[in-house]
Amino acid sequence: MSARDRNVQAMLTLFRAIEERDQDHGNVERELALYQPDVEFHWPAALPYGGTSRGGAQRPANTWSSIWNPLQPTAAERKMDPRVIGADDHEVAILYHQRGVSPSGERVDCEVIGLYELRDFKLSRAQMFYFDEAATSRFLSRAAAELGRAK
Repeated sequence: MSARDRNVQAMLTLFRAIEERDQDHGNVERELALYQPDVEFHWPAALPYGGTSRGGAQRPANTWSSIWNPLQPTAAERKMDPRVIGADDHEVAILYHQRGVSPSGERVDCEVIGLYELRDFKLSRAQMFYFDEAATSRFLSRAAAELGRAK
């Protein structure tokens, strides 16, 4: 299997781990095994978890998981439908869906492109580009208010 194919396989395995995560425990160990220790995540600044974080185990208070887990109570919301749109020996680009449902039943389904760099077939850098960052941010603000927490 080529390096490109192994990187694609690694990323699709990571997406599957995120989709299948246990809502109570987050399947953290399963995901962490797919990251380099110094992994970097780059999220759009407008989102509550926006900015850059480093290291798979060390995260700020507002993380992607802490924000989205309560908004993805079923497999339908966690389903991301990842589709590889490009890959080489070091990077994989994936188009996927970010879905959620608020406590009042409002839903969001935003397409995202993620650009992923891999080293030794583990994620070393991820940068996400939301097609409708503003709508996603508004949804998350309303959902946070419903859940009784500030943005």
